[in-house]
Parts: sequence; C-alpha cells; structure tokens
Amino acid sequence: MTIEETRSYVSVGVGVCVVLAFASVPLVGASSYQVMLASHILIWGLFAVAFNMLWGVTGMLSFGQALYYGLGAYSVGLMVKHVGDSWFLPGVVLGLAASVVVSILVGLLIIRVGGVFFTVLTLAFGQLAWQITFRWYHFTGGDDGIQGIIPPGVLSNRVVYYYITLTLVVASIWFLRRLSLSPMGLLLRCVRQNQGRVPFLGQSVRFSQLRIYVISSFFSALAGCLIAGIDNSIHTDMLYWTTSGEVILMSVLGGIGQFFGPFIGAALIILIQDVVGARTQFWPLIIGIIMMVMVLLFPRGVVGEFQRLRVYLKSSFQRNGA
Repeated sequence: MTIEETRSYVSVGVGVCVVLAFASVPLVGASSYQVMLASHILIWGLFAVAFNMLWGVTGMLSFGQALYYGLGAYSVGLMVKHVGDSWFLPGVVLGLAASVVVSILVGLLIIRVGGVFFTVLTLAFGQLAWQITFRWYHFTGGDDGIQGIIPPGVLSNRVVYYYITLTLVVASIWFLRRLSLSPMGLLLRCVRQNQGRVPFLGQSVRFSQLRIYVISSFFSALAGCLIAGIDNSIHTDMLYWTTSGEVILMSVLGGIGQFFGPFIGAALIILIQDVVGARTQFWPLIIGIIMMVMVLLFPRGVVGEFQRLRVYLKSSFQRNGA
C-alpha cells in the first residue's frame, strides 16, 4: 500500500468518525440546546467551507457572502410568513434558485475586476441587500426580523430536522471536496496562482470565477435555509457585513489552505462563543482577545499548523532513521 493510499484511508476514517460523532449527539441524551449547538456547528461549517472555495481555493476574497446566506434564510421566512407554514420547503427551493440567479447577475458584474476592487464590490452588494431588508419593514419585518418559522409535519421534530441537516451538510461538503480535487478544482487553483496561464489551457478565467462564485453562493444559501428551521427565526444581521466577516475569521482560524480548516474554525468559534458568552457580559472583548491570540499562534490556521507539525515530525524521524 502506497503512502497516498494510506493517507486516503486515514482521511476517510477520520471523516466517518466525525460524521458518527455528530450522528450520535441526539442519541446520547443531549439536551435540545446541545442539539441546536451541534446544528449550528454543522451549518456554519458548511457556510465556511463554501466560502473558502472562493477564497482559499480560487483566491477571491468576498466580503458579501452573507448576501446569499441571508437570501436563503429570508426566502424561507418570507414564504412561511406571507403564505403559510406548509410553504417551508418551497421556500427552500426558492431560496436556492434565487441564489443561483442573483449570483449569476452579481457575478457577471464583479468578476470583471479583481483584488481589493472585487472585495469592495461584494461588500457593496451585500450592504445593499441588508439595507433593502432593513428598510422594507412591512414585507421583511425590518429590524424585528421574522419569528415563528416552524418546519411543517415531521420536520418540526428537532431530532428529525437535525438528521436531515446532518445529511445535507455531509452531502454538500462531500460534493465540494470532490469538486476541489477534480480537474475544475485544479483549474481554480491555477486561477489563484497564475491567471495569465489559464488561457493557455483553453479555459476562461472569468467563466471559471463565475462558476465557483455561483456554486459557493448556492451552498451559502443552503446554509441560510437550514438555519431558519433551526432557530425558528431570522433577522437582518444575517445579511450584514459582520456575518461575512465572521465566516472569514472561521476560515482564517481553521486554515484557508486546508479544505476542512474552515469547518474546524467554525466549530472552535461557536464553542468559544458558547462557553465564554455564558460566563461574562464582556464576552465580545474576551472572544476578540482569544481570536487574536489564536491567529498569532497559528498563522496558517489550526489545521495548517497541525499539518506543518506532522510534516516536520515525519522528516525528523526520517533523518534520524537515516
């Protein structure tokens, strides 16, 4: 068995163990709050991984992915509010379809520029969506948001909804993982490293950027749809730039150079917020200090530094053995 095959089997084994750990949460007597906390880790983990397909893989730093996260959530919330609880699932479909249409229209405008100009434009469109949602009070609920979003039928059972969330998140991350390892994934890395050589491969830089922008936005919207059924409420902060900033921090903390790094970063931030927030009213300050220290200690992210340590130890053993 080659080293690559061994590494592949180990990765699959670790992935299966993580999925089984999440699947066991409702079975070990966890409270409804703990189930909700696990759901948040799954959903924010999906959001962070989808975002990192833009930044970590393709090199496109977007400060406006909260637009699609909020679009998915508000599509579900508005359908439930104005039509009825039974329209929860059609709201999910609407949110995913709307994310594709909006991301294509916005993407066609913003991929014409790169670097900081791309980042600023994504921020501008995200803030525009937030302003519309915030001001259109009689339709969106304004800063009051929308409450009472209850999934219909068997989905109203939190355990059932949790397992559906787990299934969708695992399937989505598996798809994104396969995408990152596919020829398209290699092309996206080429776009990040050297755009000038992409045309020599017979490929278009802008079309490649547009495709991954739409894909990332679709899964960001899926995360928004799922969170609406977990929290049973939505609010305008979901579209605000700080939500995009939070998912960027998750990616940095976990490691933008590692596919699963953002998921680990999301889990760490949510758990730290839960532990610290329950003990002091100054939790934003303390969490900020903790995040700053962790970023300084792990400049490549938690997963990135772990990988570097593993490589260092492996090379040390090989030198000693020689």
